[in-house]
Amino acid sequence: MSVLIATMILMMGFASPGLAQSWDDVITKAKGQTVFWNAWGGDERINAYIAWAGDQVVERYGVTVKHVRLSDTSDAVSRVVAEKAAGRLSGGSVDLIWINGENFASMKRNNLLFGPWTAQGPNYRFVDTVNKKTTTVDFTVPVDNLEAPWGMAQVVFMHDTAHVSAPPKSITALLEWAKANPGRFAYPQPPNFHGTTFLKQALVELAPDATALLSPAANVSGVTAPLWAYLDQLHPVMWRRGEVFPQNGPAVMRLLDDGEVSIALSFQPAEASGLIASGKLPETVRTFVLEKGTIGNTNFVAIPFNAKAKEGAMVLADFLMSPEAQAHKQDPNIWGSFTVLDVNRLPADAKAAFDALDLGAATLSPAELGVTQLEPHPTWVESLEAEWVKRYASGK
Repeated sequence: MSVLIATMILMMGFASPGLAQSWDDVITKAKGQTVFWNAWGGDERINAYIAWAGDQVVERYGVTVKHVRLSDTSDAVSRVVAEKAAGRLSGGSVDLIWINGENFASMKRNNLLFGPWTAQGPNYRFVDTVNKKTTTVDFTVPVDNLEAPWGMAQVVFMHDTAHVSAPPKSITALLEWAKANPGRFAYPQPPNFHGTTFLKQALVELAPDATALLSPAANVSGVTAPLWAYLDQLHPVMWRRGEVFPQNGPAVMRLLDDGEVSIALSFQPAEASGLIASGKLPETVRTFVLEKGTIGNTNFVAIPFNAKAKEGAMVLADFLMSPEAQAHKQDPNIWGSFTVLDVNRLPADAKAAFDALDLGAATLSPAELGVTQLEPHPTWVESLEAEWVKRYASGK
């Protein structure tokens, strides 16, 4: 999305104001508003959670939520860019976006976000900004209270223990396993988020100096050369010989469920348990991580500078940070997305709700998840996706 959006963005001097009203005023103004929440719509469980959240805020605050289901977040960002270019500085069509990474960096850089405001939401006080650093830094870019954290994510791999007794614990070991078990591994086709995430995870391990990935992209060909050499070996021994790729994460989960592959990846540590509980994965599936750690980040929602229902969007975003909404979301039977909150600082009844959750046999504990690797700087994403498409999109 970056090249298109960068060329469209007008470098105007508009700066979004922060919150200049009390939270009671926000709630009053929000009543009767309709929030058009632009969020990825490719997972039934996530869609159901968004619908549940909408039911809660309309009942409690009189705010109606319309889920605009996206296949790519950049579609919503492009609309905001186009509205700014057309001089539509208020009454915009996008009220809230599920966003992070390169999309957030682009919108922040070009003054396309409302705020800062998130720290003034009543539930933000429970967010763990000390031990969960990515709640304040999004792909190396400071959040500056311009987006509200609502979920933790970390790369995990799933394996079916009926076929894999000792899963590989490194990217290089995964290649050796795939060579010994041809056709039994797949990852989604970039620029799908999960596919690009696999590229980043592999690059973090394979790059000559992984710290270079934390700065804006430079010496791209030199840094990424080991990745392409790796994929040239991996693809021929993947599912369908790397000539066809699943289109998204749920598609890979279906392959794992059908027994077509034995190892897959996810960005949700509790996803396997949730899918097992709903009958969408075999009970023999378990989760593992790599010895050197895996990439982790925080999911955010943000309000565009020209949103029509700013107050309604703030109320919805703050509800998503509430202990109730966070515990509901962490339930693997609902979604299994880990909380952004510091559970130990919650009121006793709220903490008890988290303590009572059965995360499932396939979910690793926070200690078992091991080291969390930082996301590369967002400027690496465009280069990785473009080069991947150039090299492999034809299936050759």
